[in-house]
Amino acid sequence: MTTDLHQMTAVEIAGHVRSGDVRAADVCEAFLARITVANDTLRAFTDVTAKRARDRAARIDAARMRGERMPPLAGVPFAAKNLFDIQGLPTRAGSKINRNRAPAERDATLIARLDAAGGLPFGALNMGEYAYDFTGENIHDGSSVNPHDRTRMSGGSSGGSAAAVAAGFVSLALASDTNGSIRVPSSLCGLFGLKPTFGRLSRAGTFPFVADLDHLGPLARSAAGVRRQRQTHQSRAAGRILRSEFDGSGSSRRDDGVGSAQCCALDRASGSAQSKGRGLHHHRGARRRAASLAAAGAGEGFRSGDPRQTDCGVDDPGGLGAAGPAHQNMVPE
Repeated sequence: MTTDLHQMTAVEIAGHVRSGDVRAADVCEAFLARITVANDTLRAFTDVTAKRARDRAARIDAARMRGERMPPLAGVPFAAKNLFDIQGLPTRAGSKINRNRAPAERDATLIARLDAAGGLPFGALNMGEYAYDFTGENIHDGSSVNPHDRTRMSGGSSGGSAAAVAAGFVSLALASDTNGSIRVPSSLCGLFGLKPTFGRLSRAGTFPFVADLDHLGPLARSAAGVRRQRQTHQSRAAGRILRSEFDGSGSSRRDDGVGSAQCCALDRASGSAQSKGRGLHHHRGARRRAASLAAAGAGEGFRSGDPRQTDCGVDDPGGLGAAGPAHQNMVPE
């Protein structure tokens, strides 16, 4: 079965791991082998976190042997466009100078949720520099190419994300879309991609392109894979797991400052000062309006201080896996 794993969808792989038909460790090694053989040609990955993926797979297999309930993405390989914070790696955003930044201390919220849902984190994916690209070109890391025809472009700026899924390096990928950067490469590489409603998914722990227009979203080999990934990102259960890991108590951590609802108001009122790397707290008028919102109880848990994207999630009272307080409290310090 391991020879066909790269052709399976994320939902199929998770089902086989849950049933015990295949070990997560076998999935991990099969996908890592494909990366080793073909990544130098396709240039989808800029960093491969093989040890982390193997460690996660081992924990999943051990949990299954103990009879524990398997999470929804158990053993599913995933990776993220390198504008997402990945613990232990500098957040490149496709740039040469950013690789000299200090490594991220914590995963971006969406990566942490996929990990909590049993996904195997395989690393960081190539992209157009600062997401300003439509073709998949990058002069620093080399251009990602289309796995279906290596003489053709992958599309951009999430070219590495699309190339990685289409090549069978991972089953799921995280990407961003400001003006087509999920839709273009998913179309050119024959995949399913989703640009969600603005603010639906947390942008915490990502490097911004245009803060008022950036969307984060999934790519997958099937519509069911996109749906499973989106549900995971908006899951209250994932939020509870993550809060427990972050504060060690399992309770919602309350930080000083303003929350998701206020963050959106601040973003609009301050003219997106965060896109200049100055944070949201530098606009006094916006701070006063945010204080009024806080007094009305509109959100909690935001802390400023990182020039990268902050959480601007919204509630989904009628949708699957609604994002509520669990989503709002996921903003890194």
